[in-house]
Amino acid sequence: MNKAQLKKLEADLWSAANNLRANSDLKSSEYATPVLGLIFLKFADNNYRRFEAEIVAEYQKLQGTRREKKISDIAIEKCGFYLPDHARYAHLLNLPEEKNIAKALKEAMKAIEEYKPELEGVLPKDEYAALTRTDKTLPNQLLKTFADIPADATGDLFGQIYEYFLSEFARSEGQKGGEFFTPRSVVRLMVEIIEPHGGKVFDPACGSGGMFVQSAQFIGEHRKELQGATSDVYVCGQEKTRDTVNLAKMNLAVNGLRGEIKQANTYYEDPHNSFGAFDYVLANPPFNVDDVSLSSVEKDKRFNTYGIPRNKSKAKKADEGKETVPNGNYLWISLFATSLKPQGRAALVMANSASDARHSEADIRKMLIEQNLIYGMLTLPSNMFYTVTLPATLWFFDKAKTDDKILFIDARNIFNQIDRAHREFSEEHIQNIAIISKLHKGQREQFVQLIDRYFSAGMERLVENKTKVEPVSAQLLEVLEDAAGKQAVGELVKQWAALNKLQTRYDQYRDKYPLAPDTGEGAGVRGQDANKAVELKNKAQQQLREAFAPFFAALHEGLKHLDKIVRHREKQQAEQAQAEGKRAATDRKTKALKTALEELHQEVKSAELYYQHIHWLQERFPKAEYEDVTGLCKLASPAEVKEQDYSLNPGRYVGVVIEEDGKTEEEFIAELLAMNDELAHLNETARVLDKIIGNNIRQIAGDV
Repeated sequence: MNKAQLKKLEADLWSAANNLRANSDLKSSEYATPVLGLIFLKFADNNYRRFEAEIVAEYQKLQGTRREKKISDIAIEKCGFYLPDHARYAHLLNLPEEKNIAKALKEAMKAIEEYKPELEGVLPKDEYAALTRTDKTLPNQLLKTFADIPADATGDLFGQIYEYFLSEFARSEGQKGGEFFTPRSVVRLMVEIIEPHGGKVFDPACGSGGMFVQSAQFIGEHRKELQGATSDVYVCGQEKTRDTVNLAKMNLAVNGLRGEIKQANTYYEDPHNSFGAFDYVLANPPFNVDDVSLSSVEKDKRFNTYGIPRNKSKAKKADEGKETVPNGNYLWISLFATSLKPQGRAALVMANSASDARHSEADIRKMLIEQNLIYGMLTLPSNMFYTVTLPATLWFFDKAKTDDKILFIDARNIFNQIDRAHREFSEEHIQNIAIISKLHKGQREQFVQLIDRYFSAGMERLVENKTKVEPVSAQLLEVLEDAAGKQAVGELVKQWAALNKLQTRYDQYRDKYPLAPDTGEGAGVRGQDANKAVELKNKAQQQLREAFAPFFAALHEGLKHLDKIVRHREKQQAEQAQAEGKRAATDRKTKALKTALEELHQEVKSAELYYQHIHWLQERFPKAEYEDVTGLCKLASPAEVKEQDYSLNPGRYVGVVIEEDGKTEEEFIAELLAMNDELAHLNETARVLDKIIGNNIRQIAGDV
């Protein structure tokens, strides 16, 4: 299943489930648990199905022997679950309508918990009866909805669907729903920079457990790089809300993760004995909490090792013992630092204000800096979270730092706008930002490997798109009767033909710098001086990218010419309609022409995107090594940080640069024309309203 198919499946499932919600009396926060429970049930059934033949075969083989085992024991060994017949998805889906489906679902969930003790009391049960208060068929309708998830879907796919639903519940519920969800792309970036490679991972504000899932996926993707080192991950989380703890436990089970999630108020409870206990800490804690009891935390070494945030003025005698911490942000920051082992690393989301906080918080920050715990700071774009509109900052700790500098990254101008109020990082954005940290660590070969992946993906997209050019061009020729139009289409086809030479050049590059199977490492790097090999490859990559630039420039010029021809055609039609006293309207052929042309624009844009990422990286890091880039990144010395009063705000260090909007000329013109059309429509509407108002006033005045 490719990315587009997955997005369509997610959207279809959400639409179906959300439509059903309209027929219940539940809020999104209440509806989330039974829906996510059914996604979990479908995953468990899919997983069981893959191992079923093997389970049955072993059961039959051992039956009647001294090694005989219960089928449930064999199933748990093989796939982690045992599902009796009444807990199978197909059984529940095919129950007759007159049966009590809500009760059957409750019994199925109880059966799963019976054979998987770590889920005891976690899965939704009575919630399905609540769904039937307004419509008894809702549980069955939901079962049918999630039956559309492919039977061969893997745990990773289920994890993505699960996270998608969490994000949609967060979006629809606003502030309340967002408490348990950190956007996937933000977590991905945190994990790519912290680079967990096995061990114990801690999240003391774990929400739905997304940090753990992304850590495990990173480890899985990079397993070959570990070269025999342990790659198992054991996760420890805590969350104060029982419902959210249950979501996290289901998320861990969906993704096959080992670990413990406990219900606890992190300010006052420490169920995992966290002090110095973890290899990695990842978290998105609540911001700006101001009601934490000072007396409860001031003697706790988790919080007081670097100092406790205190009010500026001393408490009155009457208030002694009742004081609260003025702001809990630095309690969390201290907790993350103290939870790490001597070689540990941490990544956390924090309110922007914490980077420059004054008074007692500034003293804590100064101590963290002077003890060289802070590896880097990264400012996020605004509107990345469902609960926070202003930009947040990512803090990175590394107890095994090899220098005393701090890496500052300002990523406020890097994002995709997903709707009016929300933004996200694309996968390429994540990799482009993370490579800054890797270059800082001297991992230059990863830079050229990333560019290799972009070349490969871009070339694949171009070859795929070329096959679509001919039929679209034929469609254009059917509509454009004039010689100029036909010539423009012919020129465009000719421009696409230039791809053959570029493909040959790319093949020659690959022959000289092949990718080693699976690892993504350049085979040419082995047995040579690594830096010299990177420099040679980097130069070859720059030359290759430069060879593609005229190709895309010619395509854009050709498409721009066709855009002008289409606009001229529309203008002629409008003038002709006006001359005939008719209403101006675009005919069917011209509409089809515009649609076909838009398809070509999209094909070019989708392929060129990878080459734009290559250009973005090569322009900023031309030597394939770290360097300060104005407006993006700065490696600051202790003296520079001291000069800034120990501020950790990246904006103070990286400087400012005006970013281009990324629009092509034709996109800018199209937007401008669309706004002009809208203005003309509004002006026409205003004139009509002006006449109506004038007539009404004259009628009231008796002038008509």
